[in-house]
Amino acid sequence: MKTILELKGLSKFYHGVIALDKVSCSFGEGEIHALIGENGAGKSTLIKSVSGAIQFDEGSIVINGKEFTSMTPDQALDAGVAVIYQEFCLVPSMNVAENIFIGQQVGSKYLADIPQMHQKAQEIFEKLGAKIDTHAMVNTLSTAQQQLVEIAKAVSRNAKVLFMDEPSATLAMQEVQAMFGIMRTLKEQGVTIIYVSHRLDEIFEICDRVTVMRDGKYVSTSDIKDITRQQLINAMVGRQLDSACPPRNAKIGDVALEVKDLMGNGDYNIDLAVHHGEVLGIAGLVGSGRSEFAKVLYGAVPKDGGHIYVEGKEVEINSPSQAIELGIGLIPEDRKTEGILLEYPIDWNISLMILKKLSNHMVINMQAVKETVEKYFKRMRIKAPSTQNLVKSLSGGNQQKVVVAKTLAAETKIIIFDEPTRGIDVGAKQEIYQLMNELVEEGNAIIMISSDMEEVLGMSDRIVVFHEGTVAGELEKKDFSQANVMSLASGL
Repeated sequence: MKTILELKGLSKFYHGVIALDKVSCSFGEGEIHALIGENGAGKSTLIKSVSGAIQFDEGSIVINGKEFTSMTPDQALDAGVAVIYQEFCLVPSMNVAENIFIGQQVGSKYLADIPQMHQKAQEIFEKLGAKIDTHAMVNTLSTAQQQLVEIAKAVSRNAKVLFMDEPSATLAMQEVQAMFGIMRTLKEQGVTIIYVSHRLDEIFEICDRVTVMRDGKYVSTSDIKDITRQQLINAMVGRQLDSACPPRNAKIGDVALEVKDLMGNGDYNIDLAVHHGEVLGIAGLVGSGRSEFAKVLYGAVPKDGGHIYVEGKEVEINSPSQAIELGIGLIPEDRKTEGILLEYPIDWNISLMILKKLSNHMVINMQAVKETVEKYFKRMRIKAPSTQNLVKSLSGGNQQKVVVAKTLAAETKIIIFDEPTRGIDVGAKQEIYQLMNELVEEGNAIIMISSDMEEVLGMSDRIVVFHEGTVAGELEKKDFSQANVMSLASGL
């Protein structure tokens, strides 16, 4: 296999902290190569160094035989390097063709040839085996379609090395498979795809080789066919981990929460119950109404009808504060916009929902706040020098821990985890799973909404499957299988 990209002793320092430590590795032409590691392993720094977004301090980069001892974004583009980040770099108010060729000359020096621009854009989509209206405004497109525009933009610049950073994080299962089809097409055309993902099942399905990083260092490169999932996990975390979803010994008790004929936020006729000591998994495709249900239950969106029972007593929930008073907590799907305040410190975030409880005649008991914050900071094993650190400075996994700590500090007993491990590494996943086990072993009830099939099958005691805004069916443990979940999720 011809080497298209090689890193030679690449290092990057931030105020004395080593982000990349003499990384040396190579990537072959026309392969799909996974780049994995826990949050903070150095993956993002590597991508930014190769693409010229930041300047590396030591070493060199070789692209298609040409060596660079420094890199700028223009040099990287000219060398055929493109990056599709988790946060797309698109202009919402421009159409598809304009986004694809932004910064490129199509037509004369002084006048853009609009018809030619759309024709070239259409040819790129045909080359990728995809269909999309090149006149459509980007702000009208789905996430999967916007990702397709990003891929087309890279192809328009004749990219030979394409980094894809967590590309499946916000996609439905069928959209992921469509993306894989396009990736295989690009591979056949000689493009090297460097695929960054925490989803190991995807890596084993789509990738040819895998490179592991840890603590800013290169660990290993293996052919996918020559390594097991457990070996890959151990290489990432540098220690032996048990199975992906740890076993638990919780005793399932009485019904903690039940809903009957619940309607609202696009959902209808929802009937389900969760018991003390139980993890109730909720599965379904994107758009099936799972998160919409959670927001109605939490009082973030009003219900249109139906009944909610907590500990056998019917209740009305018209706001999140009412839900919290009833012992219902929510760890939302989008932690950055709905779960935490990134610009504020950890202690402020954890104590946010309990200030009223820890106040006397409008005076906050700061000692009680400090003790509560320290308790949950330690329980969640949040990795930060101090509770005074801003949340935005934390890794994704530690940000998620802050959201959970905030919810636990409010002493909730029925906890909704919406996509509890999305975008966090395997080590942090294990900690979240272990915490969930501890919570149900203490008698709490958990409703877990997840698009991760392994997570749903491994962590749930029962699974309720949603389809088009209602419950399509329920599976007991003995009936758990990916085929059964997908059949119900697809409306079969």
